[in-house]
Amino acid sequence: MRSRYAAFVVQDAAYLLRTWHPDTRPPVLDFDPGMRWVRLEILETTDGSAFHTTGTVTFRAHYMDHGRPDSLHEKSRFVRHEGAWVYETAVFVD
Repeated sequence: MRSRYAAFVVQDAAYLLRTWHPDTRPPVLDFDPGMRWVRLEILETTDGSAFHTTGTVTFRAHYMDHGRPDSLHEKSRFVRHEGAWVYETAVFVD
């Protein structure tokens, strides 16, 4: 999760697409030039160890949207795909 957040911060679309499950991955990513990610809070995790095939991360990502502060509160589901953890889906919490 932290590496994907960092990829959003630096707008590394290749990394984000590579770590996204192929069944739910979009064909391309467009970044909003007026959005700047500023902080990540990990609120809860479930499963996701070496012994699991799925896991979730509930987080709040803070950002500035054209100078206005806001945040995204999400519960993301990760799965093992071809031996690697990848982002599969999410539910917005707020």
